[in-house]
Amino acid sequence: MKELEIRKNDAEQRLDRFVAKAVPLLPASLLQKYIRLKRIKVNGKGASRDTRLQAGDRIQLYINDEFFQTPRPENAYLTVNVPKLSVVYEDSNLILVDKKPGQAVHPHEGAEYGKTLIDHIQAYLYAKKEWNPREENAFTPALCNRIDRNTGGIVIAAKNAEALRILNQKIKDREIKKRYLCIVHGTLNPPSGKLEGFLFKDAVKNRVYVTSKPQKGAKTALTYYRTIRTKGNLSLVECELLTGRTHQIRAQMQAAGHPLLGDGKYGKLDKQYDRKFQALYSYQLEFSFTTEAGILSYLNHKIFQVKQVDFVEEYFR
Repeated sequence: MKELEIRKNDAEQRLDRFVAKAVPLLPASLLQKYIRLKRIKVNGKGASRDTRLQAGDRIQLYINDEFFQTPRPENAYLTVNVPKLSVVYEDSNLILVDKKPGQAVHPHEGAEYGKTLIDHIQAYLYAKKEWNPREENAFTPALCNRIDRNTGGIVIAAKNAEALRILNQKIKDREIKKRYLCIVHGTLNPPSGKLEGFLFKDAVKNRVYVTSKPQKGAKTALTYYRTIRTKGNLSLVECELLTGRTHQIRAQMQAAGHPLLGDGKYGKLDKQYDRKFQALYSYQLEFSFTTEAGILSYLNHKIFQVKQVDFVEEYFR
C-alpha cells in the first residue's frame, strides 16, 4: 500500500483524474475498477471517482508496486489492461500474431504508452503468468521480425531466451520463408518471375531507391512474385522475399511500373480507391529449417497463414 497526501496544487481535482496523473502506468479501466473495489481510498474510506479532493486529504492506494515505476518503453505493457491480439499460433516457446495495419510493432519517439504490438504481447504473457519481469534478470519477450506500421501480417515473438536465439539465427539464415499478398496497379508481364536489383536507403526521407547496378551503401534485393488474379486495372500478387530489405516489395514494384494500391510513398494515391494503408500483407510463414533447430525442431515444415486479408476480400472476393 502507498499513501499520497493532497497538496494545495492538487486540491479540487476529481479522485480518478488525480490518480491517473499520479500513477500513469495504471490502465484507466483498472483505475475505475480499483475505485469501485475500494482499493483506492480517501482518508481510509471508499470514495466515488468524482470525489473532489481537498488539501490535506490522504489517498491510500492498494496497488501493485510495479504500477508506481517511472513510465518508460520497457514497462509500457503495464498500461494495457485488456491485451488485444489476433493469435495465429502459440506454444510454450513462441507466439505468432497477426498485426493489423496502423499499429507500430515497437515504441518510437512520440508513441503513446501501451499502443504498440510488443506492449500488448508482453501484457498478454504477463496476464497469463507466463512471464514475470520481477523474476527475470534480463530476458523480456521480444519480437523476432518487424513489419512496417502501415503493413499488416504475421509477427513472431519469442517467449524465452533460447527460442529468441534460434529464431533470430533462422531468420538471418533465411530458413523462415515469408510470403506476402499485395495488390498492384496494372498487369505484370510476365505474370510470374523475380524482381532483382539493389536498394539504397535514404534514412532522412525513410525511403529506398532501386538501382540496377551496385553502388556504395546499396544492398541486393530479390523478390519472387506470382500473379494470382487480375481484375480491371488491379492485380492480386503473391510475393516471397529472398532478402528482407526496408520497403523491398513496395520499392521494387514501383520500379517495375506497378506501384501498390494505396501506397502514397512509392506510388500515387488513386482517389477511386479509398484506402488508408498500402495493400500489402505478410500473410504466410513457413518454417523451412535446413540446419539444427534445437527446441524448435518440431516446427520444421509447418506453414501458418492468416485466415482473412481485408483488401483481398474487398477487391477480389
